[in-house]
Amino acid sequence: MTTEIVVGPFDPWARLASHQAALPTTSHGACSVFVGTLRDFNEGDAVSAMTLEHYPGMTERALERIADEALQRWPVGEVLIVHRVGPILLGEAIVLTAAWSAHREAAFAACRHLIEELKQRAPFWKKETLADGARRWVERNTPAGSQPNKKGPA
Repeated sequence: MTTEIVVGPFDPWARLASHQAALPTTSHGACSVFVGTLRDFNEGDAVSAMTLEHYPGMTERALERIADEALQRWPVGEVLIVHRVGPILLGEAIVLTAAWSAHREAAFAACRHLIEELKQRAPFWKKETLADGARRWVERNTPAGSQPNKKGPA
């Protein structure tokens, strides 16, 4: 189990490859991955950047609890959470979650658990910069399944 908070840009695909290469076993037949990036809209407004804050110590413990829950609940051999803090530009990675298992069903379920629980329980605070330069705190995360077929502004 690995959880990490990073300051500044990170390459989620390089981090994933590095982590997988270091795994001590080849019995994992499946790896499910989620990568979240900063999009250019939220709540009907154009977004140009975001600053993500956290509470050191508390946030890491929350991520560790979420990762441990996945390991206890599904037959997964490894989970990874990497979450970014600080200033973030459009298109940059914010979060990487991954789960390794012998079979895809457990990997999918555990990976989804990691990101959904993180979005609901981990203490992060987001301040968006809108296209017009205004700044606002994000009051809530988008609930899972609430935006299945919607596109952002044209």
